[in-house]
Amino acid sequence: MAVTEVNEKNFEEQVLKSDKAVLIDFNAGWCGPCRMLKPIIEQLSDELDGVKIVSVDIDENDALADSYEVSSIPCLVLVQNGEEIDRHVGYLPKDRLIEFIGGR
Repeated sequence: MAVTEVNEKNFEEQVLKSDKAVLIDFNAGWCGPCRMLKPIIEQLSDELDGVKIVSVDIDENDALADSYEVSSIPCLVLVQNGEEIDRHVGYLPKDRLIEFIGGR
């Protein structure tokens, strides 16, 4: 499953109404750690069936970033049944990211 680009228009449908846990990757194109994390996120989107991975560009979706109180990026927010269940700010190597997601 590919990483889904999410914006303010499709966020509710793609994230809040998802029947799977959702990992939201808040990022920006100018962010070095975000660019380092992107290929890992893309790999995991193909490897993990139990979690949906979405990407939110904070420059284009500042209201979403504000609603999740994102002040530093990359910011990874894990959502289940529309509720935030965990959060990590900063780069994570693949093995630590899998631990963060919880092997879903």
